[in-house]
Amino acid sequence: MLSLFRPNHDVQIAQPGPDWRPASDTVWIDLLNPTEAEEDAVELALGIDIPTREEMAHIEPSSRLYQENGATFMTATLLAHSQDQHPISVAVTFILVHNLLVTVRYDELKAFNIYAARLGGAGSIHSADLFLGLMDAVVERLAETLEQTSAQVEACAVEIFGPSRARRFEPLLTALARAQSISALARSALVSLGRLCGYAALAPEITQSLASPPHLSALQHDIQSLTEQASYKSSHIAFLLDAALGLINIEQNGIIKFFSVVAVIFLPPTLVASIYGMNFDHMPELHWVAGYPMALGMMVASVVLPLVWFRRKGWF
Repeated sequence: MLSLFRPNHDVQIAQPGPDWRPASDTVWIDLLNPTEAEEDAVELALGIDIPTREEMAHIEPSSRLYQENGATFMTATLLAHSQDQHPISVAVTFILVHNLLVTVRYDELKAFNIYAARLGGAGSIHSADLFLGLMDAVVERLAETLEQTSAQVEACAVEIFGPSRARRFEPLLTALARAQSISALARSALVSLGRLCGYAALAPEITQSLASPPHLSALQHDIQSLTEQASYKSSHIAFLLDAALGLINIEQNGIIKFFSVVAVIFLPPTLVASIYGMNFDHMPELHWVAGYPMALGMMVASVVLPLVWFRRKGWF
């Protein structure tokens, strides 16, 4: 799908044909899952070579930022589907060329939809301001995702260290594992955006605008702060995972200890019952009037004495 943004107009969906050209006041071309015809039309109209999906996926990190034919190409890895069960990373290419922003992506990104809706019907805007505004929306979305993840992690921490004896560790471990995955993907996206913003300072559209360098510097500061937050959150989640596994081991050890104590307690009575269950003629106790009470007393004593001993040692 090929979407066009023009000042004082709503976002338009274009169907490029032969000799297609964007309107002269177009400032943003967004290619979402573009067809080959749409890619060819934009390449022919702007005189650039748009990277394909395969090229975007296999571009080395050191080769994701380059200038070619007067255009600045910047590819970043962003977080997508953060609200779904399995969030993913997707490659997005930003191209600044002829005072025009071109974005190429192959997955829905909420930040793009939010920013496009925010721009609907807006007045004149420079491509550099458009690019930095879109970066702001992407960073804001990542910050919101990290805040939501932080709230979920804190809820898990309260559950893990709370007084409840009926806690269920399986959903806690699943929630923490998902939070760790989101934090790792968010940090990867932030690092990628940090490199992209550092290279964007070289783009002519940025250097020619007086307001863009300070805006870009503030954006880099925000990215650095969020990167540190994501790193801290990952370490905190790792601690909670270790704590949960430690508590699981403690509970399992308690269960094993209980059964071990029970087994030791019932060993002496079993021994006594086994001895007096033997059918020997020469067993004096079998003919005693007090033989049966004596055997029962020995069994009770063999239970009570280990219990007293274990209690004094603090084992039970």
